[in-house]
Parts: sequence; structure tokens; C-alpha cells
Amino acid sequence: MPELPEVETVKRSLEPLLKGKQIEDIEIFCEKLIKNLAPATFKEEIRGRTIMEIERKGKYLLFQLDRDLTLVIHLRMTGQLTVCERSFSIGKHTHVIFRLSSGEDLRFTDLRKFGLLYLVPKGCWEEIKGLHGLGYEPLAEEFTLECLQQLLAGKKGILKAFLLDQRKIAGIGNIYADEILYEAGLHSQREINTLQTKEIAALFQAIKLKLSEGILYRGTSLRDYVDGRGEKGGFQEKLQVYGRKGVPCSRCGTPLQRIVAAGRGTVFCPHCQH
Repeated sequence: MPELPEVETVKRSLEPLLKGKQIEDIEIFCEKLIKNLAPATFKEEIRGRTIMEIERKGKYLLFQLDRDLTLVIHLRMTGQLTVCERSFSIGKHTHVIFRLSSGEDLRFTDLRKFGLLYLVPKGCWEEIKGLHGLGYEPLAEEFTLECLQQLLAGKKGILKAFLLDQRKIAGIGNIYADEILYEAGLHSQREINTLQTKEIAALFQAIKLKLSEGILYRGTSLRDYVDGRGEKGGFQEKLQVYGRKGVPCSRCGTPLQRIVAAGRGTVFCPHCQH
């Protein structure tokens, strides 16, 4: 699933291609992806709207349209949003096409058909449960060490589950959770209420660092992820633990191990992560 760095990269790559463009028409080949409106109503409401800007909240993309409407898209497991020439052949997994005033298409492709598309009044997220309940944006200035300390205070459970909880911190998934924990030197099954002050500080710095690095290298392309131009990211070349079971730890040489933590496959160094 695309995580914060991938979704942010998609947003940054799409914005110069889409800002100011009008959606002249829309074709929907998989109606179940449209979640809060009948497909016919969705088409009627969005046709003729101009894309004013694109925002990201957690793993959600928000296309701000004129007339105070917002197109909300969640890529889920295998979703892709790419701009291409209208003459390009339509792939069998392309399920929604936005016809643009530039003569190009914005195409939503999704191998597993798990994506989500909503059209709502601007700022009205109540009917989008996952968006409405999002926690802190981890790269925002408002997310401070004190915020993290407050989120952890008095909590029980394991650290990996905390990082994956979108209601606490938005945008972290399995890849970056593993990388963050390795960077911080913390075990995924560490009980939250045993963390020391210096360990929380290390976790805070690791969250900021690894998400920023993910954006710098334009996301992690392991299977389906590409940006808005159809180009792959490069952070897969920088991964320290995720997907690297059995590989020697880059710090100490101990073979990396894999366990299941918080219901997710988790790779870690048994020597470096306490």
C-alpha cells in the first residue's frame, strides 16, 4: 500500500500537470470504487469542474475543485493515478478516467479494485471515516516531541501497532514502520509503557527522518507504486530492514529476522533493536 512518502510524491508529481485543468468528462468502468454517490451523480457533479489544487492528508489525496467540491482518493493496496496522452491504450485494470481540458487523461488504475473515490463538499469529511479520524501529520511543524510524548503517555500495547494506527499518526504503513523502528533501535514488540524518555526522542527523530528520506527518494517501488508520471521511486534501494530477512544488518552484521507483529510481517535486527 502506498504510504505517506508515496502519496506525497504522487501529489507533487500530479500538481503541475493538473492544476488549473478542467475535467471535461469522466468514464467509470468499475462503479464500486465510487463510495458516497451513485456513479451517475458522481459524473454529473464532477463534469466541468476545474482542479484548483491538490492536497494530501495521511494516505488520502484531496483534489480541491471549484464550487467548493473536493474529490478524495485513497489508493489503498494497488491504486495508481497517472496522467497520460488520451491516445494511449487503456489497460485492463484502468477503472476510472478523467478527461482533461488539456487533451490528456488522468487515469485511476487498480489491480485489486480496493481504491476509494469520494466527492464531497470542501471540508466535509464526516462520511469518510478514515479521513475524518486521522491523527497528526508527522512531518508538520505541529507534530512535536511533546505531541508524541502525549500520544504515548499511559498507553499499553506494542510499538508497531501504535505506529500503524492512523488515528494517532497519519500516513505510516508497514514499510516505514519497520524502517523507523530500526533507525530508533527499538523492537516492534516493545511495550509502549516501558519506553524511556531518550527512546521516545529517538523514535520521534526516526519518524521525521525516514518519512523525509522516503519523499526525497520519491517513494518505495516494490510492486505497483508509480508516481503521477508513471515513474518508479528509489527508496527501495535505501531500505535497511523491510523485506530483507536473512540479510546481514548494515550496522552489526547480525542476520535480520522476520516475525509477525501487530498482524504484519516485520523484519528487524535482534541485536540492534532492543
